[in-house]
Amino acid sequence: MDTISFLKQYKSGQRNFQGIILHQAKLTKADLIGVNLSEADLSGADLSEANLSKCNLARANLTNADLNGANLQDANLSEVNLIGADLMKAKLQDANLSRADLRGANLMLANLLGANLSEAEMSGAVLNGANLREANLIGSNINESVFNDAELAEAIITEVEMTGEILHIGLSHQWITWAGSY
Repeated sequence: MDTISFLKQYKSGQRNFQGIILHQAKLTKADLIGVNLSEADLSGADLSEANLSKCNLARANLTNADLNGANLQDANLSEVNLIGADLMKAKLQDANLSRADLRGANLMLANLLGANLSEAEMSGAVLNGANLREANLIGSNINESVFNDAELAEAIITEVEMTGEILHIGLSHQWITWAGSY
């Protein structure tokens, strides 16, 4: 399906697009609240500043997608492939990113307040200035990830895999739960 047909069907009320192929689609600033894009191929898609709140993107392929400034609040991103994706300044409050593949993703200045990142693969991800307050990182892999000036107050960071260097986490005066392989 092409982008124009997809948007036309969405505007007519259709919300289930499970498994759709929208490789490299141009959906900048699209308003797609509550759409089901589970198992969709959106690799290389431009979803910058799109509104995808309450969306189902479980097991979708968003490799190298541009989600800069996108609204993904309360979205289901479980088992999603976000390898190399740009999520700079993305709004991911209370999003479910459990078992998501975020290797090499740019999450700089992203808002992950209360997000579920349990068992997420985050090696090599950049989280400079990200808000991970109250986030769940249980069992996640944060090898070689960069957390310069990230907010981790009340985050749950247990059983994480961390063999690489993590720089300037800035944990002073922050309540976190930290235990695991480090």
